[in-house]
Amino acid sequence: MSETRSETLNTSSGAVSAGAQPALPVTPNLAALEAHLAPYAARASQSRGRRHAEAPPSARTEFQRDRDRIVHSTAFRRLEYKTQVFVNHEGDLFRTRLTHSLEVAQIARSVARNLRVNEDLVEAISLAHDLGHTPFGHAGQDALNECMREHGGFEHNLQSLAVVDDLEEHYGAFNGLNLCFETREGILKHCSRENARRLGALGERFLDGRQPSIEAQIANVADEIAYNNHDVDDGLRSGLLTVQQLAEVELWQTHYEAARRDYPHIEGRRLIHETVRRIINTLIVDLIETTTRNLLEHAPASLDAVRAAPPLVAHSEAVAAQAAALKRFLFKNLYRHYRVMRMANKARRVVIGLFDAFTDDSRLLPPSYQSADAAVQPRLIAHYIAGMTDRYALKEYQRLFVIADN
Repeated sequence: MSETRSETLNTSSGAVSAGAQPALPVTPNLAALEAHLAPYAARASQSRGRRHAEAPPSARTEFQRDRDRIVHSTAFRRLEYKTQVFVNHEGDLFRTRLTHSLEVAQIARSVARNLRVNEDLVEAISLAHDLGHTPFGHAGQDALNECMREHGGFEHNLQSLAVVDDLEEHYGAFNGLNLCFETREGILKHCSRENARRLGALGERFLDGRQPSIEAQIANVADEIAYNNHDVDDGLRSGLLTVQQLAEVELWQTHYEAARRDYPHIEGRRLIHETVRRIINTLIVDLIETTTRNLLEHAPASLDAVRAAPPLVAHSEAVAAQAAALKRFLFKNLYRHYRVMRMANKARRVVIGLFDAFTDDSRLLPPSYQSADAAVQPRLIAHYIAGMTDRYALKEYQRLFVIADN
């Protein structure tokens, strides 16, 4: 006969009876979690709320809930197969929108931690900022905007907002992800005055000349730090850029020479990685130091004071000039490289071809993207195309226009 063991421990000492579950805190202690935040930081406890009322989350804050919803969304998963500069099928070693978003989140959280602002919010914004990007990067966006010119245009920031507000279908009570106002505000990096007027409270800052939260400003600059430097890395890896070309860029050459001096035995990819790492570190440190000085100068005592101040998250003049020079170099030598332009031209043909085909006969679309309202149909087509990955767009184009031999 097997022995039955009964363990009864003193629950006041943190132990429990065998088979029983320890009591877990259901509601996060927001006061404790937010005690370290600066007065100008966004606080989950003071969020302006969601479009649709919901019960408070258990065991996490409102901004943590936003981040989790973004990570589990369909649009976030598709970023794995959306291009950064190089179309997805060109190789597995280049950045995608997914890896880019993760890199932005890492940089942004580092900055937020040093400035004592809300890391969860800055991470949520960073992970969501590219959810509305088309396939084929900026070439796809430009082509879709051209197609939509007579129907309100297309802009990936607004599309990202549409994704989280309406297009995701994960919840029974509402469309979209129903994110907090502060997260949605950070996603909307740019907006025309015409579109801002249609967005209610979310568009007011574009009409009034006010700023978003510090967290949104951080995510914005972190985006530029990430894509500039990692486009350098991918450009070198692809062979479209050379170390000799980059010698004309002060920000690169300064750190390249320092890396060679400190590690004379390394070369090739290791030397490139060491150089890029140093550039990113320089940009982050300068961003933190300059922003700290701006915060001391303007002394915002609240989030509302941040909104009323000029932009506070910035680089110093010297480093900003160096970063701008790198950006101009990339535009001239990478983004306008003939091989990239060839792929961009193919992407343009695919996007315009798909749009025209669906416009000519909406029956070619999945039923959920068909509408009897002629005014609505172009936007539904744009939603469908914008949600495609690179490879899905190419396959869809083949299905519509290529007659298979077999």
